[in-house]
Amino acid sequence: MKKRKSSFILFLLALIIWMILSWPPDLEHLIVGIFIAAFVAFMTGDMFVKRPYVFKHLSRYVWFAYYIPVFIWECIKANIDVAYRVSHPNLPINPGIVKVKTSLKSDTGLTFLANSITLTPGTMSVDIDQEKGYLYIHWIDVKETDIQKATEHIVYRFEDILKRIFE
Repeated sequence: MKKRKSSFILFLLALIIWMILSWPPDLEHLIVGIFIAAFVAFMTGDMFVKRPYVFKHLSRYVWFAYYIPVFIWECIKANIDVAYRVSHPNLPINPGIVKVKTSLKSDTGLTFLANSITLTPGTMSVDIDQEKGYLYIHWIDVKETDIQKATEHIVYRFEDILKRIFE
């Protein structure tokens, strides 16, 4: 029963995403989308959605809608910073790997956090220690080596929002 429920939720999410990406909607795209969403749900339904009850809370969708512009704003700021560093004659970089702490526990929340950090230019997630709650991040300009201060610079801008969505 649990596999069917999580597969159905994945089917609905995949179909909605398919319809948004193939806009404007028409019958051919809907039929293809149903087949693709069903295939994805059948193949990965038991792996993707481990806690289907999470998708019932409307507040999670509101927080996700809030997360998208925050993420885009952070990407814009990081792109400007990296562009400045590349165009500067002295190339002011201080690269290194820092350890940051996160309170996220769910696989999906950690994955979103690591991907958000990686997709923001100037930082890249290298490793996750899920048991201890640490992420190892390659940072183009290491400003802090202290775990707490590096966490404030890199993780805090996303963590609270992702906690409200995935935890």
